[in-house]
Amino acid sequence: METDAGHDHIRQNRTAWEAWAPEYAEWAPRAWAQAEPSWGLYSVPDADIGVLPEQLAGLDAIELGCGTAYISAWLARKGARPIGIDLSPAQLATARAMQTRFGLDFPLHLGNAEATLFPDASFDLAVSEYGASIWCDPARWIPEAARLLRPGGLLAFLVNGAFLTVCTPLDAAADTPATERLERPYFSLGRIPWPDGSINFYLGHGEWIRLLRANGFEIENLIELQPPPDATADFPIVTLNWARQWPCEEIWVARRR
Repeated sequence: METDAGHDHIRQNRTAWEAWAPEYAEWAPRAWAQAEPSWGLYSVPDADIGVLPEQLAGLDAIELGCGTAYISAWLARKGARPIGIDLSPAQLATARAMQTRFGLDFPLHLGNAEATLFPDASFDLAVSEYGASIWCDPARWIPEAARLLRPGGLLAFLVNGAFLTVCTPLDAAADTPATERLERPYFSLGRIPWPDGSINFYLGHGEWIRLLRANGFEIENLIELQPPPDATADFPIVTLNWARQWPCEEIWVARRR
């Protein structure tokens, strides 16, 4: 397994994801059974927003922080050759159980998405939805994604929206929704510890742009997600009414020069 020496967020986040594994194991079959890729809390269809390449067949792909690896499953069904990497043995155990249940087989690796053991220029596509995108240090995982991608390769990752982050109270628990006022400084985004011991990383838009460009990426799109018209659900971190007014999630799409 790749080293995480000196990076306490890796150890703390592994502990959190191990604890959450039973909950995700209950939810995983629904995600794996989904026929078409979608994004975010409100399952916005990829066909509506065009994040993934139209032709996935034959692409070498890596899911950074794959968890139960449902995105890798979607990619595999479209003909891609995905590999999943995650720091949680329990989450990967669920992913392997889902592979058996749904008759799909692709490599799953235990490791740190900030420092993998894969060779340079191994992949055409790197993707993360609430994986490395928020649980890993962007100063480390973005350069690693750049190293792993071939020239012209695509990086697509989903994070909590900047609006959501600055409207989330400083003392928020896992079930504290965003408010309709500014709760934390935009210019102090970065490493954010939560009361449960986990650690997330959030950047402002300018910082994302500078970091991606510094690592050889050209930004192709920033998609600020809106719930589809038929959405009805509230979530612990955001209500539907809130998400209809401001983007609670955003997807960055960038290509390796």
